[in-house]
Amino acid sequence: MSRTLRPLLGALGASLLLHLLPFVDLRTEPTVVKPPEPPPLQARLAPALPAAPEILLPEPETPPVATAASKQLPPPRKAVEPIRKTWTQAISEQFSAQQREGLFYPEEAIRRGLEGEALVLLMLDENGQVVAARIEESSGHPLLDEAALRAVRRLRSLPADAPIESLLPVRFRLKYKQ
Repeated sequence: MSRTLRPLLGALGASLLLHLLPFVDLRTEPTVVKPPEPPPLQARLAPALPAAPEILLPEPETPPVATAASKQLPPPRKAVEPIRKTWTQAISEQFSAQQREGLFYPEEAIRRGLEGEALVLLMLDENGQVVAARIEESSGHPLLDEAALRAVRRLRSLPADAPIESLLPVRFRLKYKQ
């Protein structure tokens, strides 16, 4: 080696050691990092066993009420007219009938205490028969989503005022014994 190269190599080695020194831990005791304490456990009492499931449907549309300002309306007739059901009332009645037959709320969902609301897209033909249904928004439980689809597909002969397509919320709620 030449005379000028030897001092340069020494200076390079010393510089390298000085630059690596902050990364070297010279302490003799190993450092122990304690994991954070887990949060305390919390427990709740389970509610009483469910009694009977409750069927909730959107409120039926109410006809406008005549006021004193609207004098163009004819006086009410005294003859008895058959009361027409709205399509939401018809759906509610059919869902209630399914519930009485044990077809609406799945028994397993009741045992597991599952509740939720599925939003179902309902498509009808001109005769008021269901031709298609699909889940637009899940209840969060596949068991309830399937039950909502089955319940909607069982609907028959909805009134003529029913829209061809509509979003129908199907709610599954449990009533608990007090």
